[in-house]
Amino acid sequence: MTALMAVLAAVFLGGLGLLVGSFLNVVIHRVPEGASVVRPRSSCPGCGSMISARDNIPVVSWLILRGRCRSCGEPIRARYPLVELATMLLWLLLGWWALAGPGDPGLLPVLLVVGSAGVALTVIDLDHHRLPNVIVLPLYPAALVGLIIAGVSSGSWPWIPALVGAVLWLVVVGLPWLVSGGRGMGFGDVKLAPVLGAVLGWAAVSAAVTGLLAAFLFGALVGLAAMIFAGAGRKTALPFGPFLLVGALIGLLAGPPLASWYAGVLG
Repeated sequence: MTALMAVLAAVFLGGLGLLVGSFLNVVIHRVPEGASVVRPRSSCPGCGSMISARDNIPVVSWLILRGRCRSCGEPIRARYPLVELATMLLWLLLGWWALAGPGDPGLLPVLLVVGSAGVALTVIDLDHHRLPNVIVLPLYPAALVGLIIAGVSSGSWPWIPALVGAVLWLVVVGLPWLVSGGRGMGFGDVKLAPVLGAVLGWAAVSAAVTGLLAAFLFGALVGLAAMIFAGAGRKTALPFGPFLLVGALIGLLAGPPLASWYAGVLG
């Protein structure tokens, strides 16, 4: 694939990401309630009227309607287009990394699946302080299939680095949960950690290590800021899932370059 084709493919993925983001809004709203994400069709929470196809175009419809329901004028939360835009940017970034950047094209499918689930999990964790099993547990078989696809595509099978990444993430995230009896870390974070570690480890062990460091550093900085500016105390619960997911993305993108830079510094 030429560089131009790779860039165009990444842009196309960004467009698909908008559509996926629209579906993720449904997941974010319905999964915590235990409702189906397939039926019924989306409706206005204010008047209950079904949302028509023309009013369900990602981002565009929200802008045209000026953030209000066509039927009753009820405000539509800005979070909906923001989730769509975030998913678009994530798909674009992952597409660039895998197709036009330094990454492995075969790893792209599993990255898109885990990344999309990560968008939904981030918002749900921020809203409800939990990571639903119905999203987290299917990531295990999805990651396994995705890594097999990556291996077949590239002819390389880095199972040991993937296992190292999974164990590393499980131990580092699981220990605070175990030691604190579940007060220092949620069990949902523990269940999510091996999946992220395995996928990062497959890309590079440095990605898994950097991702962990970034997650805890980011979490510490946000926690400190919350204490200083929002009056949060040491016992204030902060959802850690978003930090794990953001750290994983940082590890994927920055882990190998940082490792190469560090090796160069050491000579």
